[in-house]
Amino acid sequence: MEQLYQQVILDHSKFPQGKGLKELVDGILGAESFQKNPSCGDEVGMRVAYEGEPGHATIKELSWDGQGCSISQASISVLSDLVTGKSVEEAEHIAELFRELMDTRGKGFAPEDDAAEDKEDALGDATAFTGVSKFTARIKCALLGWSALKDTMSKTGMLVDTDAADATEN
Repeated sequence: MEQLYQQVILDHSKFPQGKGLKELVDGILGAESFQKNPSCGDEVGMRVAYEGEPGHATIKELSWDGQGCSISQASISVLSDLVTGKSVEEAEHIAELFRELMDTRGKGFAPEDDAAEDKEDALGDATAFTGVSKFTARIKCALLGWSALKDTMSKTGMLVDTDAADATEN
């Protein structure tokens, strides 16, 4: 299984999805983010175009360019595949699952977690990064693009603060 995961990372690194920055179009809500991992020098520039209003928007297009290790570049490629065309809510849920996976220190989701299989299904190829989470220094590489995505969501107002929403409903 570990060899399969390594192959997924290598394939995405060699043939990255979404790579090549595209211009943001006037009249369509979008944002750009530049993120750099100071510990290793990996970097990404990402542009995301959204369609719809906050709370009901989808990721219309995600493009990026960057340089760095195969882990950071493959992770951004996988992210591009996973979230393009998804609602912002779905994309943020997938991002939360990926961050949770990075906290497992190489163990993956706990077998006693009733939602483990659903989480892995939602992550698709991103589950290949389970082994990466064993190495603290590499976790930042894997999370680089996910940070850029979240930054574009913040800049456009697409991130809905669920904690604040819950507090106003109670």
